[in-house]
Amino acid sequence: MIQHFQYKPMYENRDLPGWTFSFLWNGHRVSGIYHKAGEIEWTSVLPFSDQESEEKVKQMLHELMLYHVYD
Repeated sequence: MIQHFQYKPMYENRDLPGWTFSFLWNGHRVSGIYHKAGEIEWTSVLPFSDQESEEKVKQMLHELMLYHVYD
């Protein structure tokens, strides 16, 4: 489960897309960049046990970003 989710715009001009984010996943801090097209660029070591876990986290992250940024 994603806990303590935080995000902020990458640019002072909020018209430019791109956001940095961080959250806790099973006690590990995870961070990355969320690009305009929904591409996720991880900037931390990934604590996911397999590709399926990473895909589940990506789906949760997309839902959070849609709710917070595009709402």
